[in-house]
Amino acid sequence: MKNRSLIKGAVLVLLLISVILLQRYAHFEKYLDPEILKNWISGFGFWGPVIYILLYSIIPSLLVPGLPITIAGGILFGPIYGTIYTAVGATIGAAVSFLIARYLARELIANLLKKHKKLDVLDKEVEKQGWKIVAFTRLIPLFPYNVLNYAFGLTGIRFSHYILASFIFMLPAIVAFVVFSSSFLDLLTGKVSKELFIGIILIVIISLLPIVYKKIWR
Repeated sequence: MKNRSLIKGAVLVLLLISVILLQRYAHFEKYLDPEILKNWISGFGFWGPVIYILLYSIIPSLLVPGLPITIAGGILFGPIYGTIYTAVGATIGAAVSFLIARYLARELIANLLKKHKKLDVLDKEVEKQGWKIVAFTRLIPLFPYNVLNYAFGLTGIRFSHYILASFIFMLPAIVAFVVFSSSFLDLLTGKVSKELFIGIILIVIISLLPIVYKKIWR
């Protein structure tokens, strides 16, 4: 049992190292330019939304920034469908990373927690009130989204609580960036749409949340 936990932990470490090396040397970011993504996904026609969602489902587990894809979603599908497709893709992506961490390393972490009572108590509290912690970390963008997906998989939080809280509390940031980016095509033609101003206001609000939180905490 112990050996199996160690093997799972080793596999997770190797997987993460591989992902980091791929991200560093394969330069995935250059393929995530919104305009390049737009042209590529548009070529799939009816299957474009499906390809977009699948792409967003894979990206988080590779520790690649999802913002370029979010922006592409607004450009490709507009504020409404862009928000829907992005929210679905981001939630599936969060689930994939979570499950990778849980089933490859959770057992190892649990064995370590048994030896440290304070850590075990903390882990149980996360399990009981985990959705509140997920909500906070998703709503207040102080923490890296991709890393959090793996981190929560190592806790005792219920998968259903994690997914539901992630979906709901990622929406404000998704809406802000998708609405903002949906106005890019209008800007190219010299038009300034209402979506541009709404998006700017929403992004400013999202950006100010960490500052407000720090002041309240102090």
